Amino acid sequence: MPVKRISVTVHTSDPLTETGILSFLRDDPCLEVIGREETRAGGVAVVLTGRLHELAATKLRRLSRSTDQAVVLIAERLREPEMMAVVECGVRVVVWRHQATAPRLVEAIHTAARGESQIPPDLLGRVLAQTSRLYRHTMSDGDQPPTLGLTPREVDVIKLVAEGLGTREIADRLAYSERTVKNVLHAMMTRMQLRNRAHAVAYALREGHI
Repeated sequence: MPVKRISVTVHTSDPLTETGILSFLRDDPCLEVIGREETRAGGVAVVLTGRLHELAATKLRRLSRSTDQAVVLIAERLREPEMMAVVECGVRVVVWRHQATAPRLVEAIHTAARGESQIPPDLLGRVLAQTSRLYRHTMSDGDQPPTLGLTPREVDVIKLVAEGLGTREIADRLAYSERTVKNVLHAMMTRMQLRNRAHAVAYALREGHI
């Protein structure tokens, strides 16, 4: 019975690094490297970046949501807001660049192809700590636990921001305190790496929340 092969696309701006990654993958008969524009459902995209800037985050989001590929991210390091952006983008597996040996990368691709997740222990600990802080910061009695993306409360607030309402008007409309409105916006913008309210509205529009 023929072995089902995993299609793999490689995304990096450094041709030399791409050549190295491709050499890692050639020896596994289960992997089939294809052109980065030739995506296939059920495949895996390997993305290498130093620091997660806005362009990289946009690429991750497009790959995981538009191409039906699982994403393996190879990164040098991630700050706390970047960690949350990675989670929000749907990345399945994260590998630190200094640990990206050939066996480790092949294992990561197989893990992602199975629909499983794998995050370095040190990164997972920081993600959980950050999520806990955000949870305590935005929740009050009676709230529902937040999900990935925007919470229902964040959606309610950002919709009114998009309508041009100020903090006090939003608080009056939703029966919140002004401090609560500010906290909700601050938590959302910190988690999603959004620069200001206009950027937050643009993000919510792009992701279909409003």
